[in-house]
Amino acid sequence: MAANFSERQHCPAQLEKQRGKTRHGRKPTSGLRHCFPSLLPLTCTGSLFPLWVHPLTPSLLPISEAGKKPACRNNGVPYQRGRRPPGRLHLRRLGPDLPASRRVPGPGLRVPPDQSDFLPGQYFDLRVEVHAPVNGTEAFNNGVPDEEFSVTITKKGGSAQSLINVASKIYRRIRLSDPGEYEVSLSYYGDKTTVANWVVRPTSHRKKAKNVIFFIGDGMTTNMITAARLLGHRSINGKYQSLMQLDKFPVLGHQMTHSIDSYITDSANSAAALYSGHKGTVNAMGVYVDSSPDPFDDPKVETITEILGRIWGSVWGAVTTATISDATPAALTAHTRQRGLYGPIVEQALNGITNYTWTEQNGPDVYFGGGAEQFLPGAGSYQGKDYYAEFANKGYTVSTNKTSLLAVDPTEKALGIFCQGNFPVWLDRNVYVENLKAFKNNPAGGSDPALDLPGLKEMTVKAVEILHNRGGDKGFFLMSEAASIDKQMHQLDYDRALGDLLEFDDTIKATIEKLEELGVLDETLIVVSADHGHGFDVFGSADTQYLAAQTEERKKRRAIGTYANSGLSQYTEEVPGISYNTGANFPVNWTPRYAIAAGVAAAPDRREDFKIREGGSRVPASSVNGEYFSVGVHSLTDVPVFAMGPCQNLFGGVYNNVDIFYKMAECLGLGHVGNATEECTAKPKKQKRTLRH
Repeated sequence: MAANFSERQHCPAQLEKQRGKTRHGRKPTSGLRHCFPSLLPLTCTGSLFPLWVHPLTPSLLPISEAGKKPACRNNGVPYQRGRRPPGRLHLRRLGPDLPASRRVPGPGLRVPPDQSDFLPGQYFDLRVEVHAPVNGTEAFNNGVPDEEFSVTITKKGGSAQSLINVASKIYRRIRLSDPGEYEVSLSYYGDKTTVANWVVRPTSHRKKAKNVIFFIGDGMTTNMITAARLLGHRSINGKYQSLMQLDKFPVLGHQMTHSIDSYITDSANSAAALYSGHKGTVNAMGVYVDSSPDPFDDPKVETITEILGRIWGSVWGAVTTATISDATPAALTAHTRQRGLYGPIVEQALNGITNYTWTEQNGPDVYFGGGAEQFLPGAGSYQGKDYYAEFANKGYTVSTNKTSLLAVDPTEKALGIFCQGNFPVWLDRNVYVENLKAFKNNPAGGSDPALDLPGLKEMTVKAVEILHNRGGDKGFFLMSEAASIDKQMHQLDYDRALGDLLEFDDTIKATIEKLEELGVLDETLIVVSADHGHGFDVFGSADTQYLAAQTEERKKRRAIGTYANSGLSQYTEEVPGISYNTGANFPVNWTPRYAIAAGVAAAPDRREDFKIREGGSRVPASSVNGEYFSVGVHSLTDVPVFAMGPCQNLFGGVYNNVDIFYKMAECLGLGHVGNATEECTAKPKKQKRTLRH
């Protein structure tokens, strides 16, 4: 049976007249403040799924002509309530008598698109558009769509202009409750049909892990891990005398990172895929991009932090060495197609979605990173507000340096913003510390440097302590990101990128030790992966002394040693007079004569000397002694996935990035359609594993 959404015929339904609560007893959110009061459940009797609609608009919420908020009049009555929607939208569950089919798309568009996957009960928005393209003298349907909405698109290059009149309708906060395959059919212009096939994946209701910690090495690849191991761990006769913490994980898999619109992804939509199970487009987070001009009204999809809070009441936190509003941490709560709208993204993290009714979330319990410019009152913050004060008013302790961070009460919610912009990298914070004085990044504003900086390890261990105390039996979700692996790879500063990767590995080691101390290691799933890769690798060694002495270009090539002439790593060989006091598993000499000869597949034209920049990071497209350095880009490569703890065996093999979300959801028991009333009382069975510290 099909659910038919039109003004003249609705799906047979029973409207539950319980304005104060849903079928599952949870009060609806009040985020849609400007127009509609709340959503009520509409259950299609004998058909396919409970669908959530607004009580005043059985055809669901329309988008205004401006493409922003639903148009309102008469105290909340939708302006276009009486208008017929663009054709009919049919959703039906596929059975053995109705195989999934794929048809050539016409002028009709619907998002989520074909091949989308969902959790049972995962809320999402559905947008349908009917287009009438006009190109030159050819016009589809005389250039008139089913409705009056329109948008003009200029063709790149300016040689011609394509006018697409668009009739659209958006259905807010709906969900599919029953696992199975679904066909979405959009009918328009009388005989036109566009079909999409969706899958609602069966997911466990039983919570097998109380906690999940998701470590993301931004841009990290297997090749980088191998290079970091070479720099930080001593080898004798080809055998390492110590291992990275990543080497000790019992399960290794690989994920494919392609996005909807490109096989080379960016950090925004790749992070959103990991957190929501839905593919996106470049720069978008938590939404499917549509044709409206408003970057905050695109069709949304619930993220893992929203679902986990809605079902289990768990707490969550984010830690990063980037700005806290950067793509990887932001995608946990952001719903926008423009990743660069940093101020509003911080507002969404604290207060949730307020322009439409959406899943209620009370903000993170831990929020540590950089990006003070989005918190200081002024041009960089949302509406010029003081977000230090906004967080404090909601009960957060606020830290702006390492000293105050370590003193934070672990029973309280905590905001920690430690610098403007991204963190200075590990190498400058621990080896070339004089470089910190050149920064103008004081978290209180002004041009002074931030000198009392925590590292990723201190922030993550403190976050675990706080979330463990605040989450209690309901558990927690933590994302911890080593952001500058990626940022330094963009700048082709391989030493600094690998230094941050070694810090990342050290953080994972310290986190495991903290979980053991708290007695919750066996209740915690730990997943380590990346959002995408870079085309980095090491191909030999470079005699930096010989290279610097040459004036003829051809002779410089002889500085590179390959195969037998590569020699052995000198980064772990002690040198008299050089001591960084950075501890085990880090290089004892960052300036060996024979450095790694490394590069990227997407290598821009430049001159390379293979030396570390002791005075600070490389700067893209900058001149050094008359030679120019450019910027690196993301690559196609699959990236590794490491797992340990409950459900670890789910993460072996090769799979898509969205599958990581569904694997975590399976372990967290997110198959509940509504709120789970049972508690996670029984500890997961201990899994036999060996940890070599």
